[in-house]
Amino acid sequence: MEHAHVSNSLIGAAKVDGTAVYNTAGDRLGDIHDIMIDKQTGRVAYAILSFGGFLGLGEKYHPLPWNTLKYDTNQGGYVVGLTKEQLEGGPAYDEGDEPAWGDRDYEKRVHDYYGMPPYWMM
Repeated sequence: MEHAHVSNSLIGAAKVDGTAVYNTAGDRLGDIHDIMIDKQTGRVAYAILSFGGFLGLGEKYHPLPWNTLKYDTNQGGYVVGLTKEQLEGGPAYDEGDEPAWGDRDYEKRVHDYYGMPPYWMM
C-alpha cells in the first residue's frame, strides 16, 4: 500500500504529481507530471510541468527549476511567474524523450532561460 504523507511544510512526492500549476494571473498552465531529485544532495531540482496539447495528446514536458514554483494554499497548487508564451518558448521535450539530465550545459540552459541560479550552485 502506497502512503503519501503531507504535513504543514512537507509533502510526499506522490502528492506533488498531478498538482495544478498556475501563473500569477490565476490561469491554469498545466500540472506537475514528475519531479527530479538530485541523487547526491537529495534536493528537488526540477518540477516537470505537463503543458499544452489537448486531452493528453501532444503534451510537452517542461522542466522548471524547482525554485521557480511557490505553493499557494488558496489556489491549492503551485504558482509561477510565467506566461503561457514563455512556457511555449522554453525548454521542453515530448513523451518518450528524455532530456540530458546530468549534462550541466543542458541544465544551465534551462536555468538561464528562467533566470534562476542552478540548483547545484545554491
